[in-house]
Amino acid sequence: MVAITVILAAVIGTFVLGLGDQIGGSATAGVTIDGDNTTEVTVTLTNTGTAETVEVRNSTSGSPVRTLNSTGQSVTLDNSSISSSTRYNVVAIGPNGEASVVRSFTVANS
Repeated sequence: MVAITVILAAVIGTFVLGLGDQIGGSATAGVTIDGDNTTEVTVTLTNTGTAETVEVRNSTSGSPVRTLNSTGQSVTLDNSSISSSTRYNVVAIGPNGEASVVRSFTVANS
């Protein structure tokens, strides 16, 4: 009984003092991916969620290829500039710079 009271007091005290606001969360966003594992893939931002921006990144290098900033914005990647099938990650970037992989897809070479 005493242990339960101490735990409840600690949890309530943490949130009352505002320390609960410092707990980090992952950035979220909604995207649709049309054509995964084909020679042309379209990524559309459907919901920004908690993200400030959404980046399409090469999964090997991690470097951003395209950035989506607003709902409805889309980007199409094709195999015209790649020599082999390439994997990409769609990454939500939050207001504090936290990054979360939302989806992954592949652009096929042929």
